[in-house]
Amino acid sequence: MDTSNHADGYESRTDSEEEEEIMFLVFPTLYCISSRREKIPYNTSILTGAKYIREILDGHPQRCPDILRMESHIFQALCDHLRSKNLLRNSRGVSVGEQLGMFMYMLSRNASYGTLIDRFQHSPEIVHRHINGCFNAMISLAFDLIKHSSSDTHCKISTHPQFWPFFENCLGAIYGTHVPMTIASSEAAPYRNRKGTLSQNLMVACDFDLKVVYVSAGWEGSASDAGVLKSSFQSGFHVPTGKYYLVDGGYANTPQFLAPYHGVRYHLQDFGRGGSRPKNAKELFNLRHARLRNHIERAIGVWEMRFPILKVGMHYPIDTQVKIAVAAAVFHNIIRGEVMKNG
Repeated sequence: MDTSNHADGYESRTDSEEEEEIMFLVFPTLYCISSRREKIPYNTSILTGAKYIREILDGHPQRCPDILRMESHIFQALCDHLRSKNLLRNSRGVSVGEQLGMFMYMLSRNASYGTLIDRFQHSPEIVHRHINGCFNAMISLAFDLIKHSSSDTHCKISTHPQFWPFFENCLGAIYGTHVPMTIASSEAAPYRNRKGTLSQNLMVACDFDLKVVYVSAGWEGSASDAGVLKSSFQSGFHVPTGKYYLVDGGYANTPQFLAPYHGVRYHLQDFGRGGSRPKNAKELFNLRHARLRNHIERAIGVWEMRFPILKVGMHYPIDTQVKIAVAAAVFHNIIRGEVMKNG
């Protein structure tokens, strides 16, 4: 038996096994390095979000109201106001103007986060952060902008014989509307309204300047209008002594909320084409009540058309869907000509 040959063979096999072991450890690393794909930027559009907003502001005068829902000078003034109040700040690569523009684009186009990422050429994290920042800013502004400016009799009443002096102490009207919601099936039951769809019950109080003076958002679609109003009244919705708001027949008649006579013609179409003139004092009151309230109801329709996101189900968390209604009310008041106070 030739022991030397066996020894050489053993040493040879040992070297081979060591080489295989080294290659077993090294090859995966080499493979990962060699097979790693080159990182390709996702957002490569030449029209960045900043350029897009600048193009809107500097373009045709009607383009800004069409896309951002307000005239260019109002948009610029709002940006300045948000900066001065430290509610929004320029961040690396995203100015206050682009942040606000992104937010307005979402409200006016019912845009998803995916659409915002593509349109403004930012990462999901950046878009999400700045949208949340705008929500917080609008909630802060709501305390200053969503309120009554005066309890004096409005000229809409004082200069019209059909309303004066009958509605001398009227401040405005209450309007209830349902805003569609998108909710997980496990949480959907309370939000299902009488029509079988999912919604939040939104209560809005407007004055005769057609501004929102109070908004209650987030109530489940199954909640009654009267229940929402009662809760709002108990939670801080203040009506000055001797004043009142107009409400429709779904609400109770109280010193603060004036409803029409029940069992008597009320809706304008009942007195319109083919209808007859009021036959008694109650019908006359209801007709004038309906006309005055309709003035504000049309403003709510304009508000909903201005922000289509209020008319469709939104694929956002529930708390975000609630904030959208409040933000839309803030912008509505700004667009209606609310003067932002300095200091």
